[in-house]
Amino acid sequence: MTKAGYVYIMASRRNGTIYLGVTSDLAARSYQHRNGLIIGFTKTHYCKLLVWYEVHDDLENARLRELQMKKWNRQWKLSEIERMNPDWNDLFESLF
Repeated sequence: MTKAGYVYIMASRRNGTIYLGVTSDLAARSYQHRNGLIIGFTKTHYCKLLVWYEVHDDLENARLRELQMKKWNRQWKLSEIERMNPDWNDLFESLF
C-alpha cells in the first residue's frame, strides 16, 4: 500500500516569503510550521500560512512534483497559489 503525499506552500504573508515542501501528513506539518516547531527557513522567515497544497496518491509522486516545482521561478509559484487561493487565505483550518 502506498502512502499519500502532499506538496505545499507556506507563506509569511501575501506576496511575501514562500516555502515549498512535501509531507505525508499536511495537517501535522502545517501545525509545526505555524508554531515554529521546525528549526530553519520557515521559522526564520515567519512562513506560517498554508496558502497552497496539492494531494498525490503516492508520496514519491509528491516528491517528484516538489522537485519539479522547485525549479520554477517565483512568479510561476505565485500564479499557482493564486489559482487555488486568490485571497491568500490560510488554508490550515480547511484541513479539518
